[in-house]
Amino acid sequence: MTERNDEDRIEQAAQAVRRALKTIPDVLLVLGSGLGALAGQVENAHILPYDEIPGFPRATVPGHEGRLVLGRWSGRQVAVMQGRFHYYEGHPMRDVVLPIRVMQHLGVSRLLLTNAAGGVNRSFQPGDLMLIQDHIGLLAESPLRGANLDRFGPRFPDQTHVYDPEWSRLALRCAAEQDIALHQGIYCWCRGPQYETPAEIRALAALGADAVGMSTVPEAIAASHGGMKVLGLSCITNMAAGILDVPLTHADVMQVGAQAADKTIRLLSAILARTECKKTEALP
Repeated sequence: MTERNDEDRIEQAAQAVRRALKTIPDVLLVLGSGLGALAGQVENAHILPYDEIPGFPRATVPGHEGRLVLGRWSGRQVAVMQGRFHYYEGHPMRDVVLPIRVMQHLGVSRLLLTNAAGGVNRSFQPGDLMLIQDHIGLLAESPLRGANLDRFGPRFPDQTHVYDPEWSRLALRCAAEQDIALHQGIYCWCRGPQYETPAEIRALAALGADAVGMSTVPEAIAASHGGMKVLGLSCITNMAAGILDVPLTHADVMQVGAQAADKTIRLLSAILARTECKKTEALP
């Protein structure tokens, strides 16, 4: 697909979202498994199903509703993705990151990513939260493959600070004030949908990974390419394969994610309430 075709797709989707907006959001929140309840707290919510946005695929994973919720939460104008798109569902990478591109096009300057992840760091326990300091995505396709979208960012973007250091420091302060334990670590993206093998987890641990999952990294790369400030938060819903002698199931992931949802939402609310938001100029 050419750069022109990609830009046309982004523009068509952005027009559909723009018609539903009263004001441009300060932040886009992407909700991971178990966090769908957050969308119900959005005030003056306007719900836009994904099938009403041109180019948006369907979310097929249990726990991902497939809706964009627009409104106000924690004193900020927000767009909340209640369900994301995963590469393992069969979506082309340009579809996985299409919502990020749409929000960049509209002038949204911040992206808050959440996910359910497997714990690789043996000091973690299910239900713990981890602030993403950096990521490992070497083994999977880049969302920037193909013609570069020059209006969004450069062909070879720097990845030194994908996750905004200042915003991360604020998250740590908010966690301390809320008396919420917040680990810091490296998130590794694997394509899935199969869980990793014990041998793969040992290899990832040797590379420095603290948590592993099947999302987030493509969105973070696309966001940083387009100049968005990014914050990432993982809920450790299970220990990765081989660390405990128990089988891994998505049902357990959903259950632990739901159990940790209250503290996760409380932390996200505190972070947003103290985040200084400045909208960027929308692309022509």
